[in-house]
Amino acid sequence: MTNDSQEKPTAMVFEVLKAAIIDGSAARLGRMALAGRRSVDTPNYLAVASRGVVPHMTPDNVGKYLHSGGVYMALEEVIERPQQYSKRQTPIYDTPTSHGRRPLHSFTAMPSDLMTVLSARRLPAVPSPMGNSNASISIFTSTGYQVLTTKEYQNAVETLRPDIAIPLADLTYGPITPTSKRALRMAERTDEWLKNWFADEDASADGPQQRDVAVFAPVLPVSYSIQWEYLERLSEELSTRIAGLAVYNPDVLLDLLSDYANLATLPRLSVSAVTTPHHILRQISLGFDAFVLPFINLVSDAGIAMTFTFPPSQTTPTLLPLGVDLSSPACKTSLAPLSPNCTCYACTAHHAAYVHHLLGAREMLGWTLLQTHNHTVVAAFFASVRAALAQGEEAFEGAAHQFALRYEPEFPAGTGERPRARGYQFKGEAGGEVKPKLNKPAWGKLDGEGGGLGLTRVRAKKGVAPAVAVAAAAVVVAGELVESDAEGGARLETPPVSDGVADVDAQELNSLPR
Repeated sequence: MTNDSQEKPTAMVFEVLKAAIIDGSAARLGRMALAGRRSVDTPNYLAVASRGVVPHMTPDNVGKYLHSGGVYMALEEVIERPQQYSKRQTPIYDTPTSHGRRPLHSFTAMPSDLMTVLSARRLPAVPSPMGNSNASISIFTSTGYQVLTTKEYQNAVETLRPDIAIPLADLTYGPITPTSKRALRMAERTDEWLKNWFADEDASADGPQQRDVAVFAPVLPVSYSIQWEYLERLSEELSTRIAGLAVYNPDVLLDLLSDYANLATLPRLSVSAVTTPHHILRQISLGFDAFVLPFINLVSDAGIAMTFTFPPSQTTPTLLPLGVDLSSPACKTSLAPLSPNCTCYACTAHHAAYVHHLLGAREMLGWTLLQTHNHTVVAAFFASVRAALAQGEEAFEGAAHQFALRYEPEFPAGTGERPRARGYQFKGEAGGEVKPKLNKPAWGKLDGEGGGLGLTRVRAKKGVAPAVAVAAAAVVVAGELVESDAEGGARLETPPVSDGVADVDAQELNSLPR
């Protein structure tokens, strides 16, 4: 069973290999094929790129060690806000191509066998203080917030030619649930934008070229009753033009599949907030075929090595952790691999103590090895899920139930320092409090307010010049200046001294060279 038809001139084909046959489960096996790319067996996942690259992995390592179905990219990460009176073109639009490579592949140096999925905003997106309009959305680029119109985004897709494009959707971000009036406007705008997308494609001279980009229609994160008219249009008028569905609300999928049979054969990409493998298994049961998983990057940044397997390989009286914090002192002398029976490069060539040392020294190689390992664990997880589905839905549901009973619900919180944080992780989040920095500051003030140097204010006795007190601080470079005692004399504490404290009185201070 395929989606391909003569009315839909797209290079993508999706085939359902095994559909669900039991009640209460819509899990299925499939295969997604794109011209010039390796076929992707589903269920599978997409790696999330940052600024056009998979974090901590160079393009050659992506080709060697990344076993995902493709890479998810955001347009806002590779464009910039145009400066006033500036005629400079965004570099990505002027990328030279050769040998038939698509511009997005050429600019990001992505391996030619990996598919690329392009969306307007990163996942998860930074909330914008500016709202969307009837013809544009607000995005957060490397140079600040910018308005992106529907026409500009469609022109970017025509120029960059990703394998899969997700058209603009009127979405809200942040913890606040949109009101019913706002949710209805989201559905109406998205409906209008998608209708205009295909109308402009038909009227464009580059229409045939754009049709080699598979379009995944967005399904909004609002209730089914609010967006049913939009879904009706997808089913009746646009089902032959779209190649798949990008679903932001997994709970809508069951109603969609029951009411619109012609949309049921399309591949379903989950772009919701999936944070653990427990969420992945639930959404596979709902019928999802592919997943965008930003939590892999977050877990790697936190210094966590994933250790879960599907189905669980151990029987223990307590819950098993989903990962191990490699910054823990227990890993300092551990010569074991990051995860038992793991075949990734990090586990076959190195051990936990080595990666612990790299993370403590803030060496880039530490996060590279950790990212390679975590992607391998997730790829093996999906391979085991597909093997269980091949045995039947009952085997899959039983293994998923055992997984829920054996593993903790969340990943452990990493205790080590993160790599240098990217700017968009902290900038300009509207309507929220300023988040504390993940890492301790490398430098601090001499009075101790910064906390980085551990130095506090020097107080000399009355009549002693401040410059003399500062000179006393310079005598013992490795020492720590502390507050004065009750009599006003400065004290100097130096770790190498056995008694730990050396009293410095006014006479000693006066004897120092000025």
